[in-house]
Amino acid sequence: MPASLEKDSPCKVNLLLNILGKRPDGFHELETVMHPVQFCDQLVFSRGGQGIQLTCSDPSLPTDARNLVHRAASSFLQAAGLTEGVRIHLEKKIPLAAGLGGGSGNAATTLLGLNELFGAPLKAEQLPSLAAALGSDIPFFLQTKPALAIGRGEKIIACEPFPALQGAFFFLIHPGFGISTAWAYQNLARFPVALNGQPGRAQKLIKLLETGDLAAASKEFYNSLEAPALEKYPLLVLFQEFLRANGAAATLMSGSGSTTFAILPNRASAENLVEKFKQKFGAACWTAVVPAQ
Repeated sequence: MPASLEKDSPCKVNLLLNILGKRPDGFHELETVMHPVQFCDQLVFSRGGQGIQLTCSDPSLPTDARNLVHRAASSFLQAAGLTEGVRIHLEKKIPLAAGLGGGSGNAATTLLGLNELFGAPLKAEQLPSLAAALGSDIPFFLQTKPALAIGRGEKIIACEPFPALQGAFFFLIHPGFGISTAWAYQNLARFPVALNGQPGRAQKLIKLLETGDLAAASKEFYNSLEAPALEKYPLLVLFQEFLRANGAAATLMSGSGSTTFAILPNRASAENLVEKFKQKFGAACWTAVVPAQ
């Protein structure tokens, strides 16, 4: 068993997020098509010390049980029956409250990393239930493929890489402010059409992405949470209008926002759009260009 190890912790975008109404347990029923994005935080795990010692490069993040990494570590140690201490360092690069699932990815990577560090005391099939108990998006990050997620988002059906995104690039834009997931869902109640979506949209999008026709698939990109978010933050509408007018095959807000992403057919067109975007909106936004596959 290694004394320490380092793991990349990727993020995601939602190519579709279709909310199907509120459930009796207070969660929302949904169908979403999630796609991994290889823009990563880094986590370093080492054995020793007492309990869970978490450090983070971002001083604004708590390093106690309020942090998903800490909670994931605690859950893992308890499930594995381990009393040995662990030290974890989180090098944060993914923006916070961005709709990119950075914290969820960190939690899943912690489960995977600690299981590797301690010589796999838990079987791989035990990890999804631990992940789902920590948060709805977390099971997705236990695997590396695009996926259909249903239920409250915790039930994952992996897909093979989509032919329509072969060679394509994601252009990610975070405007410098976050959107609270809780706020987005609370305000969805004012938009009954978005709150009670028609099921089947996710499967339709997946079929189009599998045919390789990005132009046809792009018409099916959809996010219910844009209804409250774009009303409150019209800047995001301006971003999308600009991206569409300048060659983006598709553009959408990811998750509960505030990150907006565009899909471009190749790196050159993505980098060209970044320059145009900065000329139009300035250089204050966080941006990244990442291969889709």
